[in-house]
Amino acid sequence: MEAALALAREAGSLGEVPVGAVVVRDGEIVGRGCNQPIGRDDPTAHAEIVALRDAARNLGNYRLPGCELYVTLEPCAMCAGAIMHARIARVVFGARDPKTGVAGSVIDLFGEARLNHHAQVEGGMMAEECSALLSSFFAARRHKSLVV
Repeated sequence: MEAALALAREAGSLGEVPVGAVVVRDGEIVGRGCNQPIGRDDPTAHAEIVALRDAARNLGNYRLPGCELYVTLEPCAMCAGAIMHARIARVVFGARDPKTGVAGSVIDLFGEARLNHHAQVEGGMMAEECSALLSSFFAARRHKSLVV
């Protein structure tokens, strides 16, 4: 999660919502990503999607069985779908997302029995650090809009 937090800080420094993600296989990081939808003009460039694409490229396979995804924020529906299609075995996230999180906050797509792949999900890893990064980013953004 430390590596994902470093990537989240990188995203924040670029003016993106500070979310970072890494894909790990056998204890080694095989994919990295941070939020980049603004910079890439790409609504799908969430940290998880960028990390999954990087891992798939590095491993030469669009399926990532046996891999784990560590992400600083609970995945949204788009990212959960990509995680399931990639066959990620385990998802570990930091902060909960009460507005768009689909690992239990709004709904639990990972627990939906009718879907054909189920990743093991663990939330709350380094939640305070992940939440604080997001809170400070949005507080600074609000302050900036008040000053202008």
